[in-house]
Amino acid sequence: MLLFSRGSSNLAISLKEVREALFSSLNRLGPKKRVLAVPPDFTRFHSQAGLLTEMIWDYYGKSLAEVLPAIGTHYPMTDDEIGVMFGKVPRDLFRVHDWKNNLALLGEVPASFIHEASAGKIDYGVPIQVDSLVADESHDLILSIGQVVPHEVIGMAGHNKNIFVGTGGSEGINKTHFLGAVYGMERMMGRPDSPVRRVLNYASEHFAKHLPVVYVLTVVGKDEAGRLVIRGLFIGDDTECFLQAAALSVEVNIQLLESPIRKAVVFLDPSEFKSTWVGNKSIYRTRMALADNGELIILAPGLARFGEDDRIDRLIRKYGYVGTPRILELAGTRDDLRQSLGTAAHLIHGSSEGRFNITYCPGHLTQQEIEGVGFRYADLHSMLMKYNPEQLKEGFNTMTDGEQIFYISNPALGLWAYKKRFTNY
Repeated sequence: MLLFSRGSSNLAISLKEVREALFSSLNRLGPKKRVLAVPPDFTRFHSQAGLLTEMIWDYYGKSLAEVLPAIGTHYPMTDDEIGVMFGKVPRDLFRVHDWKNNLALLGEVPASFIHEASAGKIDYGVPIQVDSLVADESHDLILSIGQVVPHEVIGMAGHNKNIFVGTGGSEGINKTHFLGAVYGMERMMGRPDSPVRRVLNYASEHFAKHLPVVYVLTVVGKDEAGRLVIRGLFIGDDTECFLQAAALSVEVNIQLLESPIRKAVVFLDPSEFKSTWVGNKSIYRTRMALADNGELIILAPGLARFGEDDRIDRLIRKYGYVGTPRILELAGTRDDLRQSLGTAAHLIHGSSEGRFNITYCPGHLTQQEIEGVGFRYADLHSMLMKYNPEQLKEGFNTMTDGEQIFYISNPALGLWAYKKRFTNY
């Protein structure tokens, strides 16, 4: 059932209008005694999910029993991050998802379905696990809050990904990420339909109908002044709200270019991007726009590690971003990588496949560490002097020496692609 749907590429929905639409939708659901809110974590700060969660607290008060940030494999949120993102929502409501423990198995998507969805590339089944809080029958409403935006693993983020991956278990997360990587992220990014989306839709249809999940989805863009605005709000308990949000996100969040980019400069906000696990969005979201032999320069003042988990960090350091053929070979022969297929997927995603060059400018990692995983290194201070984010505008810039660059202030907000490369898939 679609409770609310409003969106347009030139629309800016005010917070007052968002609040009214949300409250009206919740009124239609009737009184609830015990509500679980599942927003994204701080790496999706710009989704406006924090403000929506505050509104949900205003509406339900003590009936909002728990808030479970859908951190997936990310770090648990710090108290400071919770304060910045969720404002006045009481801290004692927040729970921490553990993707390795306290899980409930809902079912398993069969290998035959995965084989078909992957065009014959994968033959394993995928267990569908969720945090035990999500499966707790004491909740009479689960509000899954998040942004629909192009995504490297599933095509378009949001909807049931927030539940099955954001509060999912290690095996399901690993296997779905590897499925997407093997199928090919450039075939999926910016597209609502993908093998991973089909797997999660199968799980929704076969294993999760008993869960009282209602989705609250935003589409976020920037106005002419560079300010974040909510272009769309979609609320419902089925796939229709996702499909409408995804269609709008294609208009709002994908920038198709008439010619490929020779040099891109991407800034990673240090409060959001502390690892390449998250910071490689700068690679994923620009790779289809970069010219052959082009260069991607990543200004990463907050970068302090590779993985958001100690084990994953060690694996990234051990194997590096060495391209799809080599990673597939290693995943088939090395037990540690075979048991962490999500890491293998990440290493595939973060490789340029030798087509373009990636230069990281980290705030806290050394040249030896950066070059040790296969990236080029440049000094952050020098590059910030040359490419000052406060002086650059979004898109093409001509520097004082005549050099032309393409600047992106936050890669998490969209997808950039050379028009011919995008339409070829």
